[in-house]
Amino acid sequence: MKEYLNIIITIFLTTCGVNLINKKEVNNYTTIKDTTSSWQTMLVNDFVAGNDTADYDYATFFIVIADTSSNYYLLHKKMFDLNKQLNIPIDTMGRLYNKVKNLIALPDNDEDEIYAGDYFPRRFPSENLSIEYLDFYQKQSGEKTMALVTGIYESEKSADSALVVIQRTEKIVFKIKAEIYLGCLH
Repeated sequence: MKEYLNIIITIFLTTCGVNLINKKEVNNYTTIKDTTSSWQTMLVNDFVAGNDTADYDYATFFIVIADTSSNYYLLHKKMFDLNKQLNIPIDTMGRLYNKVKNLIALPDNDEDEIYAGDYFPRRFPSENLSIEYLDFYQKQSGEKTMALVTGIYESEKSADSALVVIQRTEKIVFKIKAEIYLGCLH
């Protein structure tokens, strides 16, 4: 019975956008690594054990941000500078800046028909550089304010460690605590 439930949960997580495999794009090369996190494993184990009282649609994560701006190109340059200086991988998640739409977006012909040509946020813990819209993590920020995210962390201690490293090269770096929706976005 547990094996059957594990299969159902895996199918659900996969179809709702929980990536157990993460593609990383660095210098036009794509590498793949397993990114099953402890919260995903806990979700499967709790569900199989019948613990359905927890709210798994949201999680508290800590986001380290190197800078914010309404200028994509300024953050893009800084992202590549940090990549070179600190050897932090870049993960664009396939998104590009669309000048016509003035939007960080997946390509119009992306395989994800729902989000093709639109912004899809970075939601899961990883130690990668990316440019995101700050209001996804911090509602009170401006709608088009972009943030150079250097990592999303499950623990505040990990975020603080990353903050110390990045403060060696960046003056503006800061950390925010965010409740991030992890449920299906489709």
